[in-house]
Amino acid sequence: MSIPSINVDPEAPAGDLGRKMGIEIVEVSPERSVARMPVEGNTQPYGILHGGAHLVLAESLGSMSAHVHAGPGRYAVGIEISASHSRSVTSGWVTGTCTAISLGRTLTVHEIVMTDDEGNRLSTVRMTNLLRDA
Repeated sequence: MSIPSINVDPEAPAGDLGRKMGIEIVEVSPERSVARMPVEGNTQPYGILHGGAHLVLAESLGSMSAHVHAGPGRYAVGIEISASHSRSVTSGWVTGTCTAISLGRTLTVHEIVMTDDEGNRLSTVRMTNLLRDA
C-alpha cells in the first residue's frame, strides 16, 4: 500500500469527509484532542444524529492524535474501532474528546467520548491505530 501523503492539510485536518460533515478541530495532541460537529446535515431519516457520524468524528480524532504521536516520516492506520451509543441528539453540536489510553511505538489506543451541548454523554468509542513508517 502506498500512502500518497502523510502531511495533514491544515485547512481540512479531518480530511474531505470531515469537511463535508462540518467537523471543526479545537485542539490536537497525542494525549488529548477535541473537535465538534453539527447535528444538522448528519442525521438519520428519523432526525437524530447518525451513529456513523459519531464514528466519523471519533475516528478523525483518534487518527489525528495517533498521527501526531507517530511523528515525522510515520503514519497511523486504524485497525479497530468500536462504539457504544447511550443517548441520541436531534439538534445543536456534538463535541468529541479523545484521550489516550496507550501511546506505544507501534500501537496507540484512544477513547473518544461524544457529548451534546449540555455535556450529556452520547457515545463512547475506543480506537486502536497501527503506526507505520512512510
